[in-house]
Amino acid sequence: MSEVPTVGLADIEAAREVLAGVAVRTPMEESRWLSELVGGEVRLKAENLQRTGSFKARGAYVRISRLSEEERARGVVAASAGNHAQGVALAAQLLGISATVFMPEGAPIPKERATRGYGAEVVFTGQYLEDALVAAHEFAERTGAVLIHPFDHPDVVAGQGTVGLEIIEQLPEVATVVVPTGGGGLLAGVALAVKALRPDVRVVGVQAKDAAAYPGSLEAGRPTPLAVMRTMADGIAVGRPGDLTFAAVVEHVDEVLTVSEDSLARAVLSLAERAKLVCEPAGAAAIAALLDHPDAFEAPVVAVLSGGNIDPLLLGKVIRHGMAAAGRYLNLDVTIPDAPGGLARLLTEVSAAGANVLEVAHERISPALSMDEVEVHLQLETRGSAHSDTVLARLREHGYRVLE
Repeated sequence: MSEVPTVGLADIEAAREVLAGVAVRTPMEESRWLSELVGGEVRLKAENLQRTGSFKARGAYVRISRLSEEERARGVVAASAGNHAQGVALAAQLLGISATVFMPEGAPIPKERATRGYGAEVVFTGQYLEDALVAAHEFAERTGAVLIHPFDHPDVVAGQGTVGLEIIEQLPEVATVVVPTGGGGLLAGVALAVKALRPDVRVVGVQAKDAAAYPGSLEAGRPTPLAVMRTMADGIAVGRPGDLTFAAVVEHVDEVLTVSEDSLARAVLSLAERAKLVCEPAGAAAIAALLDHPDAFEAPVVAVLSGGNIDPLLLGKVIRHGMAAAGRYLNLDVTIPDAPGGLARLLTEVSAAGANVLEVAHERISPALSMDEVEVHLQLETRGSAHSDTVLARLREHGYRVLE
């Protein structure tokens, strides 16, 4: 680790000067519903409202702005699932440099379109970010373009660290900072800035459980690649920590947690419902951790919302998944008499319990049914787990045989 470049507070402060007039000083919103859940003040650092919709524009611009004239003439190349791509494309456009971006197959359409909209050429390759990185390296060697790494470069980490400077300035009394984590550029930068100014602040990284390279790497004591990743949080699906970022995380980060796909979906849903903020699953990872472990964070807490670039189709799926994870959908199999009015009476009870019917299906042929019975499958919309329990109790009280 001794040969790994280091980043200090002076580098992050210098990066902020570079970003003046380019990056937005994003707002820090008070969250009353999360504060009530955690038992202390919670603020949301809304990097989903940053230019290009994520924090990535900070690091990309700092890195590219420091290229020599000869390097700028060769153009830049990057690999990204979308957010870094947009940051690189915007920076290249602002600085008058050509840009090529390699994206993994299946990258979100809005991220691809936005990247092209900033003037970059987009090439799809491979299934994971690591595949796109290989292609980007090959392109750089073949053409002479300068590779802009998504996280493992001192200028990129320094640029992301400006988020940490703003957190301390906006909430000087902060006790805990929770940060979505993929390769670790944002986590490393925030931790370096925060710990330099307030060494007592606890910094926590959050990864998607099924794409979490840091826990195993920290246990092994070195960056260790994952063999397989599967998560809706494409923005933090990185199979191997960077050398620079890993060293910074080891030294300055207090803990790295993981969250499930259900938790990520609930977090996206909760932010849309309660905070009126749109986040992609990766950007909502810190909120997922708060929902999972509300007693684990000393207040005041700052949760970083790292990105808001989500395909509307995926947003619909994630919201539905989040509603299911929050107990807002109830699937039942109910046995009723095979007689006129039987279904109407069942639906009357469902309505009286305040549930909304989304789907009804009949099953008449089953060895579990007698000749005068019908099994009805219901998909209901409820107000949550407690309401679902109320619906079940009412149906059973009225003599219905109910299976969940």
